[in-house]
Amino acid sequence: MAQKPTKALNPPFSKPWSVVPRKGYVCRKTPSWRWVLCSTTPATNPTKAMTIKDKPSPFLKWVGGKRQLLVEIEKRLPESFNNYVEPFVGGGAVFFAFLDRFEHATLADNNLELIITYKAIKKEPEALIELLKEHDKAHSKDYYYKIRKQEPRDPLKVAARFLYLNKTCFNGLYRVNKSGKFNAPMGSYKNPNIVQPDKIRVCHLALQKAHLIRGDFEIVRDFVNKGDFVYFDPPYHPTTETSFTAYTEHNFTEKDQVRLRDFVYELHKKGAYIMLSNSKTKLIDDLYRNKCFTKHVVMAPRFVNCKPTERSKVEEFLITNY
Repeated sequence: MAQKPTKALNPPFSKPWSVVPRKGYVCRKTPSWRWVLCSTTPATNPTKAMTIKDKPSPFLKWVGGKRQLLVEIEKRLPESFNNYVEPFVGGGAVFFAFLDRFEHATLADNNLELIITYKAIKKEPEALIELLKEHDKAHSKDYYYKIRKQEPRDPLKVAARFLYLNKTCFNGLYRVNKSGKFNAPMGSYKNPNIVQPDKIRVCHLALQKAHLIRGDFEIVRDFVNKGDFVYFDPPYHPTTETSFTAYTEHNFTEKDQVRLRDFVYELHKKGAYIMLSNSKTKLIDDLYRNKCFTKHVVMAPRFVNCKPTERSKVEEFLITNY
């Protein structure tokens, strides 16, 4: 087992050692991005060392998640930047993928339960894992709909419920009605993989460099400075009448798309690097006609449709100001 460092080092993980805020553990990042989580309490755990082989990755299934577009996004990242800001964090694929590119992040979303879940993973991963184990043991069709009806107030229970429903609902489709009630049906999974303790722990480590806030995208205004990189992944402008936009009880309207464009331009004038994903529609094309914006067309897969023959690639925009 690696020796405990003599001096505590805080995130980011660009340094060879970082002390995990949770008591009793240290984390080492090796050159191949293999993170080793080791106990520093021999009396209770003398030999255990857990190796986490991969980079952190999203702990959620998320409609519109960017895992399939990371190569296209990486091609267009600024050469260097200061802090990272993401006003629509969703599943967090971009944050987790490029964690070694920045010192600090501000992650925001208007989905309250989502942000509560991020905070639970950041602050109390072990307690959350135990609650997920209870859900895993009790999982059944009747149990799913029982939990779906519940509205716990304790943040840890909110997070555990959110993750349980996300792992067991149809296609990971987080959908709410106009009252803000989660209403996705149960999915058909032989092994829904509800707990995932290793993934939660490595995401816990990654989130130590993130400030988490809940609110409309404009809430990040005071956290963006010159030289920061802001990635916007808003609810897309619908390409059809049935396009999915129900991430919260408040649909993202065309007026919101205009308001978003104005906010993006405000941050551009502030000196921030901007990247924005959205659908390739006439409205979005018109909104970002200003010469400061470059519109890149990329091909993106769509996986939510229940018919495999209709899960195809579509054109969308990646818009940058640099």
